[in-house]
Amino acid sequence: MISNSPYRFSVAPMMEWTDRHCRFFHRLLSRKAKLYTEMITTGAVLHGDRERLLGFNAEEHPVAIQLGGSNAKDLAASAKIAEDLGYDEVNLNCGCPSDRVKNGHFGACLMAEPMRVAEGVAAMKAAVKIPVTVKCRIGIDDQHEDEALDEFADAMVAAGSNALAVHARKAWLQGLSPRENRDIPPLNYDRVYRLKKRLGDYPVIINGGIVSLDAAKDHLAKVDGVMLGRAAYDSPELLLGIDTKFFGEAAPVRSIEEAFEKLIPYIERELAKGARLHDITKHLLGAFRGRPGARSYRRHLATEAVKPGANAWVLREALAFLSQEIPAQSAA
Repeated sequence: MISNSPYRFSVAPMMEWTDRHCRFFHRLLSRKAKLYTEMITTGAVLHGDRERLLGFNAEEHPVAIQLGGSNAKDLAASAKIAEDLGYDEVNLNCGCPSDRVKNGHFGACLMAEPMRVAEGVAAMKAAVKIPVTVKCRIGIDDQHEDEALDEFADAMVAAGSNALAVHARKAWLQGLSPRENRDIPPLNYDRVYRLKKRLGDYPVIINGGIVSLDAAKDHLAKVDGVMLGRAAYDSPELLLGIDTKFFGEAAPVRSIEEAFEKLIPYIERELAKGARLHDITKHLLGAFRGRPGARSYRRHLATEAVKPGANAWVLREALAFLSQEIPAQSAA
């Protein structure tokens, strides 16, 4: 039986990647996948340009905001702002390992302070009616993976969080860069499976190193949801299979080419508002990998979309490099 759980499939929040343009494009490929913003700090939410940082298109639903912060009062106020703007979920980042995040006292370093995180989660739950979730690692630095993750998860459950998304790697805050932290610490999916078994009905979502929809479906035999990050971004054609494979519904388009045709009016609207073409087309560079003409397509977008006055015609020119003899990628 296919579940319609809101946590069944999502595209991970990714800094500098999952902005509103990226999310609009991804939504053209799947109606059902949950989409996440980039991490936005509570300071930015409370004091920054909210339209620029928090604005989104109605078509993006279901869409969640990921917050970065550790002050309970600020988290509650930020969550309420997000709810009032129409977001469907608030997610707290306890997994990012960058120095900037650590210095701001949020992200993965918070796994060492589960009670502080729990206080923030409880404050958000008291402030909003939408789900409040947490994204974390299986541990940090020299923490014991079993003890640390169980202690952290128990605190999140007790605080009333609605779900826990676990990147199945440790984060090493000393000695590894954020990029290295995405690959070098070994994956430990079994640890996430054991956590789910221990927590019973509480929703657990798995993330990290999942590169195909078949692998994602295999994980769903043991957890409640799967979150894809780089695979979804680097090969957006994957998203065409989500609605059918995970929700028993037809994809919104028959091919990625059809999605591109639907994207062009959006590009024209955004350019009219002052957006730069490259800010949109940078999210399209992963499409068509392995297809004849794909390298020329990427080169044209990369070099021409950054030029002053570049418009949607640049995308049409890039698409013309693709071989017409190769069948379009099917959603089946």
